[in-house]
Amino acid sequence: MRLTRLLPLLAVLSMPGLVGAQTQNQPTPQSRTKNQVKNEAEIRDLYDRWAKAFRARDIDGIMSVYASGDAVVGYDIVPPLQYVGKDAYRKDYGDFLGQYDGPIDVEYRDMRIFANGDVAFIHALERMSGTLKNGQKSDLWVRATSGLRKINGKW
Repeated sequence: MRLTRLLPLLAVLSMPGLVGAQTQNQPTPQSRTKNQVKNEAEIRDLYDRWAKAFRARDIDGIMSVYASGDAVVGYDIVPPLQYVGKDAYRKDYGDFLGQYDGPIDVEYRDMRIFANGDVAFIHALERMSGTLKNGQKSDLWVRATSGLRKINGKW
């Protein structure tokens, strides 16, 4: 079984200062600004929209959350290991979805969102399950880590 969609959202190549900014003085829930709360809500909404499209195997809906052109860089555990550009990622999604018969369930647990300005990253446990075309049940948990950029006011 080829598992090519284990890290479903984009990983951005240039995120200067993101990790350092978030590891120092992590805000408590009480000290988060309205902007941080808003960014986190928008990012959760983005993941919810992606998951809904993924469950429905809606490739256009899946791809609607990604930046255009070569801004998308994704990594996976199977060759080619790196996908550069929205078109390459779209093809990879198509190949992955084509292995399944019916819906593919996806859920996130323990999602943490770190957003500051125009960059963010998330980490979570991600579960994907469904039935492969050969009838075999697929159910796996992976660690998901994704980087995001806000472009023209949208995550």
